[in-house]
Amino acid sequence: MTTLRKAAEEYLAMRRGFGFKLYGPGILLLDFISFMEKRHASRITIDLAVRWAKLPASASPSWWAARLRAVRLFALYMSATEPRTEVPPPSLLPYRYKRRPPYIYTDQEVKRLIQAARGLPPKWGLGRWIYPTLFGLLSVTGIRISEALGLDYDAVDLTHDILTIRGTKFGKTRLVPIHPSTKHALQVYGRKRDQLFPKPKTPAFFLSDRGIRLSWRAAHSNFIRLSVQIGLRRPLDRHGPRLHDFRHAFAVKTLLRWYRAGRDVERWLPVLSTYLGHVRVTDTYWYLTATPELLRLAGARLERTMGDLP
Repeated sequence: MTTLRKAAEEYLAMRRGFGFKLYGPGILLLDFISFMEKRHASRITIDLAVRWAKLPASASPSWWAARLRAVRLFALYMSATEPRTEVPPPSLLPYRYKRRPPYIYTDQEVKRLIQAARGLPPKWGLGRWIYPTLFGLLSVTGIRISEALGLDYDAVDLTHDILTIRGTKFGKTRLVPIHPSTKHALQVYGRKRDQLFPKPKTPAFFLSDRGIRLSWRAAHSNFIRLSVQIGLRRPLDRHGPRLHDFRHAFAVKTLLRWYRAGRDVERWLPVLSTYLGHVRVTDTYWYLTATPELLRLAGARLERTMGDLP
């Protein structure tokens, strides 16, 4: 193992110890180390960092920027023990992140997606039970897809109607209450799961047809397939509604209900923020601009509030 590779693994272990997942950045950093090793380079230089970051040449500027950022942070770490380390400045390969507008599913679209998932082959497999349950759960709870796939069987408490979300995006644990109808759907799936896999090799709640924890790749692949089938996407579309948009739709619809009911949304927003697992309530404020109707209702409330001021 080279000194640089050992340092990279120690760096990743240290940051993960602080709660950072570093799935993507970790893969990128180790790929950069392999790039350095092939060139027998023992220290990071700006030239090597930029040459690696701009691979492939056909990639987008945002991808180049993300790759260089993974190197820059590691270079800062290395500069403390290796003075010859060159740290790429932030001005190199700049890219300003543009937050993608969420897709707000209609209730009818969710129903069509769930209905299509019930027809997934093979008829004897677990997939036609998993995906209707998974998509429905994402829609009515707003939890992240990673949180749903990370659920273990003991985290699904159907006696007290509570999900325990562990190992979240920010390394915290939270409790998510579920509706009786959601509880029923989880019970139906659970019985089928136990019938097909009475002694599973994993504690995971959502299993694949091989009896292992359902992966994000499999969930994403089947979601895209079903989205095309019901017309949410065209066959060659590279972009479109995402699994994460279930979370956006849940948040926006919750805020819409509160506005329509005349609730003081500003007072209730921290409740939604906590429920969603946001660290900062400002992350939840972003949803206020997610749809024209929501923006209009927020604006109308502000006008009424300003009108009451002396």
